[in-house]
Amino acid sequence: MEDSILEMKSITKEFPGVKALDEVTFSVARGEIHCLVGENGAGKSTLMKVLSGVHPFGSYSGDIFIDGVVQQFNGIRDSEKAGIAIIYQELALIPELSVYENIFLGNEIHNGLVIDTNKTIQEAAEILKKVGLDVSPEVKVKTLGVGKQQLIEIAKALKKEVKILILDEPTAALNETDSDNLMELIKGLKQHGVTSILISHKLREVLSIADTITVLRDGKTICTLDNREHLVTDSVLIKHMVGRSIDNVFPRREKIEPGEEVLRLENWCAFSPALGRDILKDINISVRAGEIVGIAGLMGSGRTELAKSIFGNPDRFRVSGTLWVKGEEQKFRSPGDAIHSQLAYVTEDRKGNGLILIDDVRHNITLANLKEIATRGIINENEEIVIASNYKQSLNIKTPSIEQKVRNLSGGNQQKVSLGKWLFVKPGVMILDEPTRGIDVGAKYEIYTIMNSLVEKGMSIIMISSELPEILGMSDRVYVMSAGKIKGELSADEFSQEKIMAMAVDY
Repeated sequence: MEDSILEMKSITKEFPGVKALDEVTFSVARGEIHCLVGENGAGKSTLMKVLSGVHPFGSYSGDIFIDGVVQQFNGIRDSEKAGIAIIYQELALIPELSVYENIFLGNEIHNGLVIDTNKTIQEAAEILKKVGLDVSPEVKVKTLGVGKQQLIEIAKALKKEVKILILDEPTAALNETDSDNLMELIKGLKQHGVTSILISHKLREVLSIADTITVLRDGKTICTLDNREHLVTDSVLIKHMVGRSIDNVFPRREKIEPGEEVLRLENWCAFSPALGRDILKDINISVRAGEIVGIAGLMGSGRTELAKSIFGNPDRFRVSGTLWVKGEEQKFRSPGDAIHSQLAYVTEDRKGNGLILIDDVRHNITLANLKEIATRGIINENEEIVIASNYKQSLNIKTPSIEQKVRNLSGGNQQKVSLGKWLFVKPGVMILDEPTRGIDVGAKYEIYTIMNSLVEKGMSIIMISSELPEILGMSDRVYVMSAGKIKGELSADEFSQEKIMAMAVDY
């Protein structure tokens, strides 16, 4: 590649029983924005971990060249010295420290043996200006939103005089406004000579920002596409990513007349003692059998808080109002009560709250309904194996065995395990909070297909999503939230991205 800043040649990386990278070749031109796409498990993050020294020299085969010089990184420190910085989806910030302390952590400015606090704050303020973040360097990171924390991570990288900036799913947890702001910042860094490598499952984002796109599939380089004229289409990318064309990103569902009302909230309110304010105000919604009801809104609008307050209120909000499930008024004291009334909640944080990553697929699937397979407190392991195997097959969970640790699965397959766990409680209403966050387009299609199958069998789904195309593509009706309130309800024949966004930002 002409004037390439980075070349990775014949990179092969193996884990026990798995070849994660197979003779991968990857080249990046100086000063470009290069997007790396592929399904979960394609090898994207592994390739970047090789580049950043997380997987050190000797643990893989192949060569890395920076500015034409072969590199042998034995750790992250070595790659940083070469001008490489990587920012992961899970931010590596210390919430209790200030902004300036996080930016200079490990690279403190000293005056003799003492840290020069005044100079550190002054330099931190200059770096914050470069990333367009108007906050005091002295505020604690925990007081800032996710979008601003992402900018602090980039500020940390700029402090290290980065030449190649790697961003792994940087917008996965951001709302649309913060995502757009971050994309503009990356374009601005390009003007200052910073080369960016972006891993993302959001194809709209990739197509709008990438100069070049490389597709990986099953640990191999499939192709590299020139997108400087923005002529690459999402259908072309999808075909390369999954090895087949997906004509409709959102699979068709046989539209049926919804059945009886299965859930209703009236004048539902919630106060958060931790925040010291109301977080839900006079919520009125209804859900009928056999429909998908979307909950749209910007981050912080109260969508997840609404889901948790319905599902047994684990965060102990002070809740008022009335909840009916299948015509009976309910006052759930715990998630266990909600499960008993055939409600299920698939959390947005599958790694933190949804699954036990160090345990296997079998135990995770049966976790929420052990009483179903226990006699006098003793679990019938044979029955557990049969149940887990059935869900592995019906949900197409790609794992060599139900004894596989969940942490070793791709994001899409982890999400299927989470779905299996809640399907085993045999719910009538399932709340899906960001059901496809951080998973690839092929896995998304499979999740959507499962959702359609469930509602066709009479289940009701409440789907919370930050992705408006997902809301539009899957929902029969949509409630739009803003500042803890329902701002409006739209049916499938009247909603649009513009109408939803107009309601979402109307404070």
